[in-house]
Amino acid sequence: MVVTGLLFVGVTALVKYLGTDIPAPQAAFIRYALGLVFLLPMIRPILRADLSAKQWGLFAARGLAHSIGVALWFFAMARIPIADVTAMNYLAPIYVTIGAALFLGERLALRRVLAVVVALIGALIILRPGFREIGSGHFAMLAAAVVFGASYLLAKLLTDQTNAVIVVGMLSFWVTLVLAPMAAHVWVTPDLHTVLVLFVVACLATAGHYTMTLAFRSAPLTVTQPVTFLQLVWAVSVGTLFFGEAVDIWVVIGGLVILASVSFMTWREAMLKRQITPAVPETKL
Repeated sequence: MVVTGLLFVGVTALVKYLGTDIPAPQAAFIRYALGLVFLLPMIRPILRADLSAKQWGLFAARGLAHSIGVALWFFAMARIPIADVTAMNYLAPIYVTIGAALFLGERLALRRVLAVVVALIGALIILRPGFREIGSGHFAMLAAAVVFGASYLLAKLLTDQTNAVIVVGMLSFWVTLVLAPMAAHVWVTPDLHTVLVLFVVACLATAGHYTMTLAFRSAPLTVTQPVTFLQLVWAVSVGTLFFGEAVDIWVVIGGLVILASVSFMTWREAMLKRQITPAVPETKL
């Protein structure tokens, strides 16, 4: 999980490095298109899977939601500090919890309600409306967390019906497909340097998902979840050292409040042997 956090911070740093030189949908499309090379071993299991029309529809819906989330994430990453993006990304599991209660009929116990309230307070600490300027990047990140939550609700339904290899492979396929027309609409011919940077982003993201899987195999979520707070520390450090971003203590505090809320829900679900809320890294790109 320590390595996973470093890899995902590397992803955010490189996207931040690219800035606004390339439109967000195009950058996201190139990242996923280049990442398809890592999915070649998944082609055979996908072709052999006997998917129903309903499952194809769910995969397509998830691809649409995730595509919007990825484009919004790239947009936010180029405009607001790395620490803000990292801290606000912790909200996605909270939205999953709310969505599971609203759409999947899962019981929203008092502890979950309190955890959700605490997480939203953490978001207010980060944004501090009225005390700081809230830009388009912040609104984009709030929306990204919502649609990422929708994506993982659909993933929950699909993982109950088919295996993880197919779910991962179909996500990358559909996201690339959906992002293609969005990228074409705003296309700017990228130089070789930009393409290489986005290829490294794809490599780091793929490696991050792999190391995350190894961590989940080796230890329960109650052990791996708290380690994710280091990602916020590294995000603040990278933003300060390489991008000249000031350390905003309120962003750090708000991020820790949200993460504490998510960790509490994860711990309680583990105690009850009923895991519903995904770990924070599962909402990453």
